[in-house]
Amino acid sequence: MLTHTQIWTALDRLAAGAGLSPSGLARKSGLDPTTFNKSKRITADGRVRWPSTESVAKALAATGTPIDTFVQLMEESRRSALRRMLPLIGLTHAGKVGCFDGSGFPSGPGWEEIAFPALDDKHAYALEISGDALLPAYTDGTLLIVSPAASIRRGDRVVIKTTDDGVMVSELKRCTARTAEFRSLDALRAERTLPVSDVLWMARVVWASQ
Repeated sequence: MLTHTQIWTALDRLAAGAGLSPSGLARKSGLDPTTFNKSKRITADGRVRWPSTESVAKALAATGTPIDTFVQLMEESRRSALRRMLPLIGLTHAGKVGCFDGSGFPSGPGWEEIAFPALDDKHAYALEISGDALLPAYTDGTLLIVSPAASIRRGDRVVIKTTDDGVMVSELKRCTARTAEFRSLDALRAERTLPVSDVLWMARVVWASQ
């Protein structure tokens, strides 16, 4: 089944193939210039807005594009949506200054890339575990996929950035207005309680390679 994103991406590719912007394609099609703008794809209350059959038909007629070509554009959009490149960095390097911005999103040099099925989080990234510091939870070479947009609950494994520039992977045991309690993934280490003010950001681990 085609998705909202795939159809809009196909329209973007149709416009680009004709040497037009989305608004240029709308004008050429005799439509309001904002019809295909990205700002019109989500309503004010957060619901997705689909292009009408009439507007798509006018865009195809204006560019002389057969319907089967547009179907191919949608299929290309579907295939490209299945996988995307995620930023990748080793956990031992993740604590270095400049690897993340203030929101906990990948930033700066030192990042590589890895292909992974598309996530509904444009800021998702991958961490690679090296050594045995997180045994028995994670072995050497384990890849963790982290989603800053994912909601976090008790018992989730999370990546935490602290004020001392440390980056660690732990299990969230409990979080209150004042403190955050974490259960170590290393069986030899004790649980850790931090003031909430010492936690710059926290993001959920949504997948592990083992």
